[in-house]
Amino acid sequence: MRPALCALGTAALVLLSAVPAAAADPDHEFTIQDPRITESSGLAASRAHPGIYWTHNDQDAPLIYGVDSRTGETVATLTMKGVGTPRDMEAISVGPDGDIYVGDIGDNLNGSWDHVWIYRFPEPKELKDQTVRATQYDVKYADGARDAEALMVHPKTGRVYIASKNKSGGGLYQGPEHLSTSGTNVFRRIGEVPWVTDGAFSPSGDRLLLRGYLLAEEYVWKDGRIDGPGTSVGAPFQGQAESATYTPDGSAFLFGSEGKKSRVIRVERQGGGTDASGKPSGASGGSPETPSAAAAPGEKGNVTVGFLVLAGATVLVIGAKRLFRRG
Repeated sequence: MRPALCALGTAALVLLSAVPAAAADPDHEFTIQDPRITESSGLAASRAHPGIYWTHNDQDAPLIYGVDSRTGETVATLTMKGVGTPRDMEAISVGPDGDIYVGDIGDNLNGSWDHVWIYRFPEPKELKDQTVRATQYDVKYADGARDAEALMVHPKTGRVYIASKNKSGGGLYQGPEHLSTSGTNVFRRIGEVPWVTDGAFSPSGDRLLLRGYLLAEEYVWKDGRIDGPGTSVGAPFQGQAESATYTPDGSAFLFGSEGKKSRVIRVERQGGGTDASGKPSGASGGSPETPSAAAAPGEKGNVTVGFLVLAGATVLVIGAKRLFRRG
């Protein structure tokens, strides 16, 4: 009797372990596992690959990493070709055209560079290590050089914005309607912002998230401007807080930091979110520990696997009881 029960228990464990790790819900908290990523300075949700977030180091290597939020592992390393040697890459964003924009806009001496750069390339259709050809744009500010760490591409208009970084408060700068490679792209100040280390537009384009080392606020975005004061979103305390973005459905924020094996933390957005079309996402919040009561897109497969595991375990338990009675 005992060997039979042991065999049934082993079979149950095998069945439960058969649930693939990839079946876990994406867009939750995760830890970046890649030892090469030690200074994650930007974060952007992929438009083409659910659960994938693009990031990069604050260094002079033209490398972009695609990290799977379900495992924290790097699933694609992109080497940008056709650009010069980056000086201080600080931000990343995905535009409505599916292109990835990288802001080489840092200036730690706050005015030592008379121009900075933006790199742009199509988001790869396949997740693998590869070389991508990027377009390089020269950028200047209308009111002089400055340090910046936040670059945001509006998800509807495709217009690029930069938020500068200054202890006494920065500025929000608007780029030209279309970036050009034939000359310098002049960014003009259109508003005042606090100390900013990263930012992102909501998928619907009606909100703008700006974070600093200690705080993060969400602003109403209307007619190409910030409309009114910001609202605190309860950003977590992180040692070197330098990245922030929305989940693809707009229901939550993800906040990251620099450092080895840095943690990306999810904070639910009050009021839920809206997708890229502006429609309510229907997300009801939740976290890996307390999942949402409503199944998110792609969650039906997880529910099916759960039923199969439950059914299999039930059969094994019934069989064990029968064996016990016979014994």
